[in-house]
Amino acid sequence: MKAFQSIGLLSLTLGMIIYAVPQLEIGQGWTLPTIFGVVWLSMALLMAAAHLHAILGVDEETAEELNRIRRMKRLQLEKRLRGDGRLLPFRK
Repeated sequence: MKAFQSIGLLSLTLGMIIYAVPQLEIGQGWTLPTIFGVVWLSMALLMAAAHLHAILGVDEETAEELNRIRRMKRLQLEKRLRGDGRLLPFRK
């Protein structure tokens, strides 16, 4: 569900960039319209990068690694409470 939402928002963001870039007044020195155009374009590219990050699922790998570490810590705590005394080694 989130992937479809990110794909839709990414396409809207790219469409917005394609529509607006020819109308921005960039390259005429450091005037207010140029500064606005640079800031606007950088924010739009940042939004596109965030949606690509969500689509590619980079956070899923990190979440899976954190869940694995939590499970290992929980197992070690259970072993300690049962009195086994030995700890399982962590893998990196």
